Amino acid sequence: MSSADALRLVLLSSLWGLSFIFMRVAAPEFGAVPLVFVRMGIGALLLVPLLLSLHYLRLIWQHKGPLLLLGIVNHVLPFSLLALATTRLEAGFTSLINATTPIFTALLGAAFFATPIQRQQYVGLALALLGVYILSANRLDFSLGGDGWFIIAVLGATFCYGIAGNYSKTRLSHLPTRVLAAGSSAMSALVLLIPGVLLWPSEPVSTLAWGNALALAMLSTTLAFLLYFGLLASAGATATSTVTFLVPVSALLWGYLLLDETLSLQVVAGMVITLLGTAIATKLLRFRPRGALPSPHPPHE
Repeated sequence: MSSADALRLVLLSSLWGLSFIFMRVAAPEFGAVPLVFVRMGIGALLLVPLLLSLHYLRLIWQHKGPLLLLGIVNHVLPFSLLALATTRLEAGFTSLINATTPIFTALLGAAFFATPIQRQQYVGLALALLGVYILSANRLDFSLGGDGWFIIAVLGATFCYGIAGNYSKTRLSHLPTRVLAAGSSAMSALVLLIPGVLLWPSEPVSTLAWGNALALAMLSTTLAFLLYFGLLASAGATATSTVTFLVPVSALLWGYLLLDETLSLQVVAGMVITLLGTAIATKLLRFRPRGALPSPHPPHE
């Protein structure tokens, strides 16, 4: 990875880490669905100019159904669930649960998309799930006012991301990245238009909440999408996937600095185990079998 790509990776993780801060501040006033409507509506307006070409517009029309499905499972549902969760859960805690996205991606890939899972990856999956349990064991209260259902909401978001990741890889990988980003964002905004208006808050939204909502749309959505797809094209999928491990660290740091969220030993231990398991499950960490020797001529990726 070049120094420019490394800088983009750090900036991307910071922007996506900040998204949990923006949601934590804005969601209680907007409500989950109206906030995501603002996020995707503004994001679509800023991204659609990338499609001002007959070629790209033709691709959007030809793939409107798949892009609609991608927008729902990759934006509308997970963003709404995360926004709902941040009305109750701390930003850093929410981001740590969200870091299990590769776990659901691997499990769903094996179950429905014929993606094989190696024995080592099962160890990683088990470790990551153990980390999530350590993080949330004392908060799985499903009574009225408890945190349990909000934790389930975050896991529901990661489940949606798992579906979207496998679907886009197997069905939409041939499309230009700008078509995927702008097309799915525009479809998401259309889906959210009616529920966003119907659920719009009756009380005036504060300037602080509006500022965070606009930052969520412009920085953590539009700019982050452009950084992400640019990094994907330049550094490759494996290097780009390391953002999964930087985002929760970024969110925890921003939560500590901006929202006075605490970093308990339980959170740190859960984070380390979850991210270690995720690294093994995604094969960023590999264990060489005992007695195996490295290949003198490693294959080119």
